[in-house]
Amino acid sequence: MEKEQELFASIVKKMSRHKGVKAGRMMSAPGITSGGKVFAFYWKKEMIFRLGKEFDAVAFGLKEWHLLNPFKERPPMAGWFCVPYSESRHWEELARRALKALRASGPSV
Repeated sequence: MEKEQELFASIVKKMSRHKGVKAGRMMSAPGITSGGKVFAFYWKKEMIFRLGKEFDAVAFGLKEWHLLNPFKERPPMAGWFCVPYSESRHWEELARRALKALRASGPSV
């Protein structure tokens, strides 16, 4: 297992301690869910977080990031932030923030 995958697996294990949080899938990639909704996943050696449109990556302190753009003919997905392993020191905190954002978005989670 690669170092990026190992770190992701460690974060899944830690996040699973929160009520209702478990491993899941997103776009055939391993993810983390709450209430059946994905809030973070691992894809192409990056972690992708659903942080919302109002999240300010620069103010948070990220130097490297980009919005998720899995489609050739569509714009990037607003609110989904891709963070490379070079910024992995932030992955765990971003996962917690993504869970918090998901839970704040509605009563179903």
